[in-house]
Amino acid sequence: MFLGVYEHRIDPRGRVAIPARFREELKEGVILWAGLDKCINVYAPETWQQMADGLAAPLVTRESSRRMSRFIFGSAFSQELDRLGRVLLPSHLRQHAEIKDTVVIIGVNTYVEIWSKENWDAEKELMDEETRGIAERMEKRP
Repeated sequence: MFLGVYEHRIDPRGRVAIPARFREELKEGVILWAGLDKCINVYAPETWQQMADGLAAPLVTRESSRRMSRFIFGSAFSQELDRLGRVLLPSHLRQHAEIKDTVVIIGVNTYVEIWSKENWDAEKELMDEETRGIAERMEKRP
């Protein structure tokens, strides 16, 4: 389980250190993709495979399913952590997430998100404003 919020700097080569608490779970490598928000999603290969299997279920005859598959799999990269626990963030993923020099790495239970500091600050502000209302609406579900 990935938990917590960590701030790190990107090195000149576009690498970022993965928090030490996450490295054991990611020792077999990572799958990076352009998340639906302005961030980079990071999955362990096994978790990624489970997600991919679920995405393969919709009919390929549906245009929306094909587009979503292109978006997800077309932006995905398989990477290894180096001996210092760093991972290279491909330039197109850094552009998608608007990452310059400082990132915020968030544990989101089964996966990790990497945000630019600026985008995370904006997202956190929205979360602070909206979380209570979202939680109350979730309680009302049957």
